[in-house]
Amino acid sequence: MKVISMEPLNLADVKKLAGELEEKKNLKVYLKKFGKLNEKKAKELSDKIIKLDNMKIKEEDIVKVIDFLPRDKEELGKIFRDVSLDEKEANDLLEIVKEY
Repeated sequence: MKVISMEPLNLADVKKLAGELEEKKNLKVYLKKFGKLNEKKAKELSDKIIKLDNMKIKEEDIVKVIDFLPRDKEELGKIFRDVSLDEKEANDLLEIVKEY
């Protein structure tokens, strides 16, 4: 197998790619249990985070935010371990996530 490209995917995207594959039963159970947003909502949330235009927030961070939906600064801090968001940045991000 040859890897052509790598791109971080949120659980809603993985669910779409997995489709109706019977051999992926364990994956489907996992996605149902932990995938909180559908594909449309995940895309909306991603777009809103991107509109913040914050250089500190990388694509892989956006995927984690979509999958975990952090509710406070402590949970947010578990996602942003390499970068420190200031008070305003953290609050702006949490306000967006609250909608979901």
